Amino acid sequence: MAKCDEGYLCAVCGKDVANVTDSDLYLRYVIGLVDPEMLHSTPERHIRCNPGLAQFIVNDDFEPVVAEGEFSKATLDPDYVARRELLVTRGYRRLFEIKQMQDTSILEFPLPEVIDELNNRT
Repeated sequence: MAKCDEGYLCAVCGKDVANVTDSDLYLRYVIGLVDPEMLHSTPERHIRCNPGLAQFIVNDDFEPVVAEGEFSKATLDPDYVARRELLVTRGYRRLFEIKQMQDTSILEFPLPEVIDELNNRT
């Protein structure tokens, strides 16, 4: 099968990342951690296959993920954790909005403040 026919395979578990709502790559993109020009060359993962980021999603329909070790949010500064939870949860919710978008440029997917930052680059 040609690479383009395989879909997007998770670099961690090897299974297909079938929906944008499961995509760690697009979650990182919408919150500003992945540059739009790097989307095509950045490995994909399921959100749950990246517990370091997934642990910050606080949403009723997302079963909490617990990261182990020194990067567990339990060991981090509470103010940082609160800010990170807000950002990552907003990004996670944005994935569901993106899933419904038709004929929308990928440049419009990020959160508004990320779009502003991208537009203000010199």
